[in-house]
Amino acid sequence: MTDIVINDMADPVLTPGLIAAREGPADFPDYLTPEQVVERACAQTGLSHFGSDGAGGTEGLFTRLRVTLQSLYEDDGLTRGGRITIVGNAVRALANRLRIEDCVKRHPEILDIPIERPIFIAGLPRSGTTHLVNWLARDDRLNSLTLWESEEPVPAVAMAPGEVDPRLARSAQVWAEFGALLPHMAAMHEMSATGIHEDNELMFMDLNCYSWEFQARLPRWIDHYFAHDRTGSYAYEKKVLQVLSWSRGPSGRRRWLLKSPQHMENLAAIHAVFPDATMVVTHRDPVDVLRSLTTMLGYSDRIRRQPTDPVGLAAHWIDRIERLLRACVATRDVWTPDQSIDVLFHQYMADQPGMARAIYDRADLPLTPAVEGRLDGYLAENPRHAQGRVIYDLEGTFGVDLAALRRRFAFYYDRFSVRQED
Repeated sequence: MTDIVINDMADPVLTPGLIAAREGPADFPDYLTPEQVVERACAQTGLSHFGSDGAGGTEGLFTRLRVTLQSLYEDDGLTRGGRITIVGNAVRALANRLRIEDCVKRHPEILDIPIERPIFIAGLPRSGTTHLVNWLARDDRLNSLTLWESEEPVPAVAMAPGEVDPRLARSAQVWAEFGALLPHMAAMHEMSATGIHEDNELMFMDLNCYSWEFQARLPRWIDHYFAHDRTGSYAYEKKVLQVLSWSRGPSGRRRWLLKSPQHMENLAAIHAVFPDATMVVTHRDPVDVLRSLTTMLGYSDRIRRQPTDPVGLAAHWIDRIERLLRACVATRDVWTPDQSIDVLFHQYMADQPGMARAIYDRADLPLTPAVEGRLDGYLAENPRHAQGRVIYDLEGTFGVDLAALRRRFAFYYDRFSVRQED
């Protein structure tokens, strides 16, 4: 096994590719007003109807757009390329929404498609949720969401039979370029266009997705997000799932398997929209989560921040993880034991087949020998640390007092039997 030590976090060595990425494309502005974002989305799609669904209707949608952009422009540590990433994502999100609304307008029967008994995976970032969802997605009785599909749920143009979907080609190119710029990312969180991805991307269509936060420091956006109910945004996600189910034909009627760390702070909202779901909540020592998360984000900050500021990054994410965990503790009991299961990281690592059986039992889904064989095959093909083991230094590189951090998270350790990791 290869150990990976990233020792230039605070003062990264910049390749020509990184320098270019920091600057961003010359033909895309790093500052757009909310009105200009809307204009670009409409021009890109030839559509103009955003619909009235979601949290707060159209007014709530455009309020979140204004808050996002205001918060973005308040982050003066971003590079030009870093700002362009978020501005571009805002345009993409609204273009996707326009296509969703147009698809439903042309095919109103989509809204009659039931989204029955989905399985949601919630858990801290870096707590095993990505591994778990990709593993269970080997069960072909379940619908799961690929990265490329989450980025563009509705095709922009009709495709000829046998043609490679241009959405897949675009996503593959973007993430291949990203991987070339940051070669150690594959050892932390590999981004593959065909890999199974988080459904929080579907929340982008209502501009209520917390993925913005991984790319910038947005305190104004975070305060607004927590101050408003997100139930309407999960109802909009259900609408997007109906569109995806319809586009897949007969296979789209299978149960959905979905995952996102964002779900952990939205347990009540999910229950309101998907009352027949099964909720799987993963738990890992938040100190170890922060070891991994700050290293992953600090490494990729060399694209989007100048200076990178590892100490400020850790302080920001310690606050953010605490807010997420407090929301989880406050609402966990919304899900009754017969519809939910807590997956402790150390138990999951010690007995993954046993944990699969427990999850399938809670979801009332038979674990057949054929499915079990496919799950075993995934584990054999994807051993842990296959791309190398990253060495973390939360204390030195990020200036964190671990004892104080554990005291800060005592409320979470007291609520769940989470093993503290050394």
